[in-house]
Amino acid sequence: MLPRIRSLPLGRLPFARVACRGQQVRNGSGGQPHFNEPSGNLFGEPPLKPGEKRQKEDWENIWIYGYGGCFVIGGVLYYNRPDTSIQTWAMEEAKKRMVEEGIKLDYPHTPVKY
Repeated sequence: MLPRIRSLPLGRLPFARVACRGQQVRNGSGGQPHFNEPSGNLFGEPPLKPGEKRQKEDWENIWIYGYGGCFVIGGVLYYNRPDTSIQTWAMEEAKKRMVEEGIKLDYPHTPVKY
């Protein structure tokens, strides 16, 4: 038989135990937050001496040409994407139905006299 909740002291209630455990887990990480002291150098690289050239790392060319190539290929594919608009489909469908019914699509040009 289960004990009645009213007969238990406040510290022994089931929800009180869960709250205490949650606080222990939540407050369990101590210590100071991680902080990098600013050095004043861009990306942590020391300034170059006059006449000295910057050495590229191995991954930089892959990154630059990879991103550049993806943007160029993406732009070409976007420019040449198929036209799937409802207006284009409706125009083609209307022209097809008009040809089947025998209606002319081209109207003769009427010259304007001034």
